[in-house]
Amino acid sequence: MKAISLFSGAMGLDLGLEQAGIEIMCCVELDSSAVKTINNNRPDLPVIREDISTLKGNYILSKIGISDRSNINIVVGGPPCQAFSIIGRRKGIKDLRGKLVFEFLRIVEEINPEYFIMENVRGLHSMIVETENGKKSLYDMLIEKIISIGYVVDTFFVNAVNYGAPQIRERIIMIGNRLNKKAEFPSPTHSDKPNENQKYFRNLGDVLIDFKDPDSDIMDFSERKKKYLSYVPEGGNWRSMPIDIQKESMGKSWYLKGGRSAYWRRLSMDSPAPTIVTMPNHASTSMCHPKQIRALTVGECSAIQTFPSHWKFIGTPAEKYRQIGNAVPVVLGKMAGIAIQNISKSTKLRSKMDNHEIIHIRPHVRTRQYYKAGKVYSGSPYLSSQQPIK
Repeated sequence: MKAISLFSGAMGLDLGLEQAGIEIMCCVELDSSAVKTINNNRPDLPVIREDISTLKGNYILSKIGISDRSNINIVVGGPPCQAFSIIGRRKGIKDLRGKLVFEFLRIVEEINPEYFIMENVRGLHSMIVETENGKKSLYDMLIEKIISIGYVVDTFFVNAVNYGAPQIRERIIMIGNRLNKKAEFPSPTHSDKPNENQKYFRNLGDVLIDFKDPDSDIMDFSERKKKYLSYVPEGGNWRSMPIDIQKESMGKSWYLKGGRSAYWRRLSMDSPAPTIVTMPNHASTSMCHPKQIRALTVGECSAIQTFPSHWKFIGTPAEKYRQIGNAVPVVLGKMAGIAIQNISKSTKLRSKMDNHEIIHIRPHVRTRQYYKAGKVYSGSPYLSSQQPIK
């Protein structure tokens, strides 16, 4: 099978598809540092560095020397998700980045492949947008568009930790096809309560213990931030600090409601990492090494995102972190590719009324940690029950 990749970034999704036996024919990516990363690792792979909103499907095909659309089986991509993230301001399609989900579908319509894969944050599903006719669900608008261009679609709510990534990263993966077949995402291979066919979740220690770092570039914490992080034990956050230090370090944020669990966070070797972010040295989204008072390096974040160790990121430390934090974990790309391969082998057709389904595959995974008398307790299967993290 052959695929065209849109919004390719550092090729996390694409590398996973390759592992599932799908050939990437070209990438479309606007970010200059990501393009340099692709060129460095895949020097023979065509890359179109242009704004997708100005491109036509025929133009993309011509750039890779393909005149017959039937030679492309899949269009894949993860349109920028910041406009839909529950962490951000959620401007939706008022944000130019939010409108790119429809540009993705326009290219799908123009190339008309048998399949498409679109990845995004779970916030896309709950986004409400203003239209000429009032408020409407963005997700419903997408489904209407997908069906109108001749595809059936299945939306999978998944979590990378269930497939062997040492990271809790919840995403939605939409898999469409114009063969009127149902997609089936692979069953989880890992769990905190594994059955006979599963393994335990991979935790951060599985990556960081005896880790040979392929890229030690770092955007580290300031000395002021390191002073506050020195109060935090492995697996803890701001709640582990003395009250006066909490107030001093957090300012007005201390009085806000909500868990703020990422504030002054130090990771734990005995748990999967939280979602890798693009700026790990922020106080409010801290990605502090479990044993050392420093941020995770570029190489460590790359490994947590399941990139192969030989994959070299190009750019400044900030540009590298952005590429990694915005990427699809490679292992999720592989699972999506397996799902496509399984559709191609299936002979079972959907009913006429069955053109869309939402499937939740244990997406809501949380580490079991709590704080008592300044100590961090964990219910991790790797630790004795209700024992404080050392």
